Amino acid sequence: MPHFDGLLPLYKPHGMTSHDCVARLRKWLGIRKVGHTGTLDPDVDGVLILCLGKATKVAQYLLDYGKTYKGKIRLGMATTTEDASGAVVETSEVAGSIDRERIERVFARFRGEIRQAPPMYSAVKVNGKKLYEYAREGLSVRRPFRRVQIYDLALDSESACFTEIIPFEVSCSKGTYVRTLAVDIGRALGFPAHLLSLTRTKAGPFTIEDCLTFEQIKARLADGNFFKSIKPMESGLTHLDRWTVDDAIAEKVACGAVLPAPEGFRDHAYAVYNAKGDCLAIYRRHPERKGLVKPEKVLVTGKS
Repeated sequence: MPHFDGLLPLYKPHGMTSHDCVARLRKWLGIRKVGHTGTLDPDVDGVLILCLGKATKVAQYLLDYGKTYKGKIRLGMATTTEDASGAVVETSEVAGSIDRERIERVFARFRGEIRQAPPMYSAVKVNGKKLYEYAREGLSVRRPFRRVQIYDLALDSESACFTEIIPFEVSCSKGTYVRTLAVDIGRALGFPAHLLSLTRTKAGPFTIEDCLTFEQIKARLADGNFFKSIKPMESGLTHLDRWTVDDAIAEKVACGAVLPAPEGFRDHAYAVYNAKGDCLAIYRRHPERKGLVKPEKVLVTGKS
């Protein structure tokens, strides 16, 4: 059986869950070790990074990626799910047009750190139960607010004025609900609103141009070129601080050794590399032994 180890940037199509995508790749590749790095709703298409084989060990570190999206806000109509798949619960006529300057003033209020309550139709748990389970039972519960970062928010159009549809582009931190952002923007403009459509165009270092569709994957499997499509695991860890070690320390890292902290080692995860550029492990400060670091995840075994 061939070894599929690395990252696969997939263009997730509309109508499939992230788990559906994982299941299809498992079947096509004949392997169990396939995982995704951040759920995309079925109605959202675009960049979904899949981890294959040994790269599933680093999936948790790819969840921290910032994301970029392009989408459309529909003014005048609110839904149960905050997107186009939900039942309409409120409507309001959008009379006339809204000038660009007014929208940009509202957008400015949402840049930086903002506070969000997750949608009722989401997998966030309250008292051990997912919010969407409460919603399906017709129950409403107090939702925990979270703080997220909106790095950039801009109109995705050169138009001077808009009516019901507002095209936008947003770059944001992990944990941001763009559905909720759309609803809050609509409310700030004075209208009920929902997210009409959304495409993820970037996740960490991977852009939509890096992605393969399922049709392309199938063709490359057929002609034997699929291996060339797999990105090395290291390409997904560029957001982590890098610690390069010599061969002697590399052997200790491969055995999961506790080591003296190098100068300047800070309180977050470091990707540890050997001289050849292979990522050996993820290390952090030792929680109990001052001046030492310990492995959080060892990615290789034996000599490096």
